[in-house]
Amino acid sequence: MTNKEVVVGYLPDEKPTIVKSLLFAVQQFLVMLPATVLAALLMKFNIPTAILTSGVATLVFLLVTRGKIPLYFGSSFSYIPAVSIVGASYYASLGQDWNSVGLIELEILGPIQIAIILSGVLSIIAGVIVKYFGKDKIDKVLPAHVTGPVAAIIGLSLAGGAITGSFQIGTNGMLDTTSFLISSITLLSIIGFTSFLRKGFISQIPILLGMLVGFVLTLILDINLIGSGAGQATGFDVLNWTVFSSIPAADWSYLPAALLAIVPIALVTIPESTAHVFQLDLYVNELAERKGVSKKYDIANRLGDNLIGDGVCDIVAATLGGPAGTNYGENISASAVTKVFSTWVFGLTALLAILFAFTPLADFASFLPAAVTNGASIYLFGVIAAQGITLMIEKKVDMFNPKNLAVIAVIFVIGIGGHYAMPNGGFPLYRINGNIVYFPAIAVAAIVGILLNLVLQIPEFIKHLKE
Repeated sequence: MTNKEVVVGYLPDEKPTIVKSLLFAVQQFLVMLPATVLAALLMKFNIPTAILTSGVATLVFLLVTRGKIPLYFGSSFSYIPAVSIVGASYYASLGQDWNSVGLIELEILGPIQIAIILSGVLSIIAGVIVKYFGKDKIDKVLPAHVTGPVAAIIGLSLAGGAITGSFQIGTNGMLDTTSFLISSITLLSIIGFTSFLRKGFISQIPILLGMLVGFVLTLILDINLIGSGAGQATGFDVLNWTVFSSIPAADWSYLPAALLAIVPIALVTIPESTAHVFQLDLYVNELAERKGVSKKYDIANRLGDNLIGDGVCDIVAATLGGPAGTNYGENISASAVTKVFSTWVFGLTALLAILFAFTPLADFASFLPAAVTNGASIYLFGVIAAQGITLMIEKKVDMFNPKNLAVIAVIFVIGIGGHYAMPNGGFPLYRINGNIVYFPAIAVAAIVGILLNLVLQIPEFIKHLKE
């Protein structure tokens, strides 16, 4: 008699017990928190408001998609260069340095919010095309050999921040040994927990356990590494950050720059979000098969709903004063590791974010020690990159096809090379008030990859017309 494997995991329509659900939600909350906070911090948005809008937007996303797509909506890193360029241009006109700014002022926030809202409209249009004209239409524009590399370069472009944040250089020019040790132990703990805890409930919270190990180690080695707060207001201050309060004070001379820099970023988040949906479909149905569930979870076929949900969430987040966002690869990574894909858990995670934003604890720039969050980020950002490669493998992308190789090669080199080699991680476009506006390398890589793929399909299209 053979022992049947007991598969632990939760599918989108399954609900863990309330205690397990809360622990899973806390883990997902902690996974999204560092990135959402960091993105908001770099774009000079109010951090508690960013946390609040991520929770509200996630609930909206679950409603729009009718609870069929278990994803979390957090602040998007793809928008950082574009928002920073617009903000830097405005503050340069005032004789101020963007890097020294605390919170972005309402005069420039208004144009940025309008641009984010319009980028959301672009996502909705893409979703409607997919929903009513078929996924095959978007597959022609966004095949796996485009979406896979785009997803990969997003993870790889974040790698530098995780490394520099983990292995900080001290004033003596040497590595900060304490930060190095805490980050390394956090990373190794997560790797150990994910690799060797294979059964039972504890196997589903390895990231949370690893971060707890790092936090305890910080308490032992240097409690001063724990952030003491950024002095920003809690979510109750959200009314001072909504589009309704920023628009009357806005300096509209910067609207063209905001539109040109920010709206096209949707072209990055669309393939990124598409890749996430395809990845999620693979993971969920693989778990269903292992659990012996005959039901097919057609998540990939809900790409249109997903893109519409993304766009609506951008509009909601911007209207409430938060930054643009996207479905979070970090949360997908956590779900892939823990096998928890319950939309119920993601709903609880969103509620935790909303409640947290209204507490004094939301008044921070770094809730967890940077060494801990960056140690975890090394693992999670790497998983994001690996998921892009996994997508190409699962979709059986022909790596011997010269057309596919050309697209993949160009996306990787422009995206990664441009991000790390070009000034401010982007390509110069034009000047405004003497300041150069840069187009983010990731956006350029996505657009060039999409266009190159379409151009390479022209001979096939002509042949099809002749037949």
